[in-house]
Amino acid sequence: MTHNAALLTVTEMAAADRATISGGVPGLQLMEAAGAAVARMVQRHHAHGSVVVLCGPGNNGGDGFVAARLLKDAGRQVTLLLFGSRDALTGDAAEMARRWSGAVLAATPVQIMQADVIVDALFGAGLSKPLEGAALALVDAVNESGAAVVAVDLPSGLHGDDGKFRGGAVQATRSVTFFRPKPGHLLLPGRLLCGELHVADIGIPDAVLAEIRPQQWRNDPALWRAYLPVPHVAHHKYARGHVLVRGGRQAGATRLAGHAALRIGAGLVTLAQPQEAMLQGGGPDALMRQRCDGIPGWRAALADPRRNALLLGPGNGGGMATQQAVLEALASKRPVVLDADALTAFADDPKRLFAAIRGPTILTPHDGEFARLFPDLAALPKLARARMAAKISNAVIVLKGADTVIADPDGRAAINTNAPPDMATAGAGDVLAGFCAGLLAQGMPAFEAACAAVWLHGAAAAEFGVGLIADDLIDAVRIPLARLRR
Repeated sequence: MTHNAALLTVTEMAAADRATISGGVPGLQLMEAAGAAVARMVQRHHAHGSVVVLCGPGNNGGDGFVAARLLKDAGRQVTLLLFGSRDALTGDAAEMARRWSGAVLAATPVQIMQADVIVDALFGAGLSKPLEGAALALVDAVNESGAAVVAVDLPSGLHGDDGKFRGGAVQATRSVTFFRPKPGHLLLPGRLLCGELHVADIGIPDAVLAEIRPQQWRNDPALWRAYLPVPHVAHHKYARGHVLVRGGRQAGATRLAGHAALRIGAGLVTLAQPQEAMLQGGGPDALMRQRCDGIPGWRAALADPRRNALLLGPGNGGGMATQQAVLEALASKRPVVLDADALTAFADDPKRLFAAIRGPTILTPHDGEFARLFPDLAALPKLARARMAAKISNAVIVLKGADTVIADPDGRAAINTNAPPDMATAGAGDVLAGFCAGLLAQGMPAFEAACAAVWLHGAAAAEFGVGLIADDLIDAVRIPLARLRR
């Protein structure tokens, strides 16, 4: 996996610091570089007005002392506020406080309200307890000040591992993190609280990642581009795979999914539909149709071994018939995508579904469907939820949302960030399921196929822009696909 897209948990980032220091780089040098990156960000984007640097009792506060010194040296009017006692500072933070030649004032909401620019160096990414009392009052004052806010690493109150805040959190204009982002920078609500994210190089070598071996990444083409199928001049349509989509009475969702599978590159797509759905027509003429009434019809559709990827759920309807069709599909051990009704059908007995998964399988639930399949995981943060669900089900989980998480049973996970809000539209999930199935049919491994489908889904939406409906995603995906082939 590529190092550039890696995300580090709070524990992993601490390990990166330790490994760098063990390799001969002093911790003071790392702290100086971090504070300098923050000061540069203030100078570049907030070059005018008074600056309040709000420091806390840990290393985040030490970074703040560095930024304050460098901003003062650059001629800025700087007020340094410390939450806690200067005597309580230890290690590198204490040394950086010693190097600060200005006054150190007790942090109060009144002082904060007078700032034009605030550097939030109050609390770090591993905050272990909710903010309350005086600390929460300071955070509230920052948010009420109207000042531009540059957060050191993460906005105070936000946890780096899950993007959740404890008690309260600073709303930053910009956040400056170091070496690699953390999951909390990308997961909601953290992504919204961080503002514009900047990642600074402070001298930690990339080589430490080989030792840490992070298992989560920002979803990026670098993760899966090597697996993305590219048509070859010698290929025929069957070489590009044949997707079989089980339909139901609601033919529109089935057609969207099938059309999407074709557009993403599958050589053939067959819709297995009941007679009343076949009479509805619609969709591109390239979609083939086969009458499929009940389980006998589905078995007949499965009989052709060239149909090498299966998609069930869009427009299928719930109940025992859909449940049985899913079990028949999984028994074939072919790559399978289960979406919508194919998931809801197992709400009363999810263990039966999980026990039947034997081959490459992608489940694409939204939060409501996920909660019905994995009720015991509801209290976990999103990244942990998706990972645990993948392990329990032995399937790749695509936990949808503005911060979609893709998780593999082996522990790998990716967080997607490129989906615009226009994607909250009927049928978008059917298109995503079709993209997943189309890539599986072309031979992509399940985790990489799911990551690619989610990213291309978001890229297509961004390409189309305002007024998007699900049908538009299918045509718009050609543009990001073409760019990836250059």
